[in-house]
Amino acid sequence: MAKNPQQKQTSFQSKKHLARLERERLYRRYILIGTAIVITLVVALIVYGILNERVFKARQPVATVNGERISLTDFQAQTRYARQRIIGDAINTYQFIQFLGDNPDTQASFAGQLAQAQSQLEPTLIGEQILTQLVDDALIRQEAKRRGITVTEADIDKAIEEALGFFPNGTPTPQPTLALAATSTLSPLQMTLVPPTATPTKTAIPSPTATPTQTVATEQAPAETPTIAPTEGPTATPTEYTREGFDQLFQDTLDNLQTSIQFSEKDIRYVVATQLYRERVEKAVLEELGVQAEEEQVWARHILVPEETQAQDILSRVNQGEDWSQLAAEFSTDTSNKDNSGNLGWFGRGAMVPEFENAAFSLQAGEVVSQPVQTSFGWHLIQVIGHENRPLDEGSYRQLRADMFTEWLQALREESDITLNDIWRESVPVEPTMPAEIVNFIQAAQQQLNQPVVPTPELQLTPTPSSE
Repeated sequence: MAKNPQQKQTSFQSKKHLARLERERLYRRYILIGTAIVITLVVALIVYGILNERVFKARQPVATVNGERISLTDFQAQTRYARQRIIGDAINTYQFIQFLGDNPDTQASFAGQLAQAQSQLEPTLIGEQILTQLVDDALIRQEAKRRGITVTEADIDKAIEEALGFFPNGTPTPQPTLALAATSTLSPLQMTLVPPTATPTKTAIPSPTATPTQTVATEQAPAETPTIAPTEGPTATPTEYTREGFDQLFQDTLDNLQTSIQFSEKDIRYVVATQLYRERVEKAVLEELGVQAEEEQVWARHILVPEETQAQDILSRVNQGEDWSQLAAEFSTDTSNKDNSGNLGWFGRGAMVPEFENAAFSLQAGEVVSQPVQTSFGWHLIQVIGHENRPLDEGSYRQLRADMFTEWLQALREESDITLNDIWRESVPVEPTMPAEIVNFIQAAQQQLNQPVVPTPELQLTPTPSSE
């Protein structure tokens, strides 16, 4: 029996159809697999990006201090906190300006302060400041550990309570911190050298530090200058501030900081603990350095002239017994004290230019420099009236302590192993930001200052000639 051609053709077409269906199925499978791979990669990249920003990157150190890591998270938290404090001060200043009214001079003066505050928010500037601060904090904590200085959780709790005005054991009553201590009375030699009417005056010689407070000492009565002296402990008075009120205020503060700058209670406690560590380490270091509430000072007078030959001539006349006060009044170019015997008053080290200071501190009371001293101001004849250790006023003592501790900390920084990671530069927070109304006020004030002055027509005070 012969084969059926039609049946053979149908069978062939069925096989082709099945093959095509199989290929399409495979294509769809490949497409699905490819799509799934792409989606998986995209999701993985998104997850990695999130983890990198929030976990991996946050754990990278912005600095390492003697093996101790400073995390990016802490750096960013402290930077946001610093920004908020700067902005808070700016808001207070702006509100004060609004209270004063529309006085242009007042607004221009305060606009400069606001512009300076705005410049402090520049990311690189504030980032460097916070990074330096965190490095110093780490060094101080490490020093505290070496010295056995501790700050407990109870210490932090107490400091937070006091910062918010809560004193469960009574509010300390402020007591005077200064007691007046008389300076040494004038010696017979000093009375001989200085006329009874002569009083120390501020020097015209510039100094790298603030001019110290001058003490007036005359023949009639010894001068008095404030000095640090121990006082009795504070007395406690009842407080109406309850524990419940403090807890609510502290919680409100936490909520506000968390909402505005993502600043947690852990961050707050770090700030408080850091301050306590700094105070306690500073106290120990300064006691070890022997910093006292007094310093070596000299009381000097001078005659300033422009030429060395003139200075030598005046020195010869002094050595021959001529009156110093008359010579100062006649020849000294220091108009601030020439009529007062050239009296410069008491001053400590760092108050005068180095050449003048070195010569003055090398002399004892009554001595005159054997040769004129040259400075950038001219040629000086110097006579020391008094040379002794004298008590410091509270402001000067506080400044001395700050300077000595800063010097110690700088030396500690130089001998430590500190590594900075540039990752901080691309991660400095730019929020919170200065309110728009303050930015607009600064810009308006700057534009006003930059505007050229347009002359106004002068009033015609006399009649003009008639055209008739």
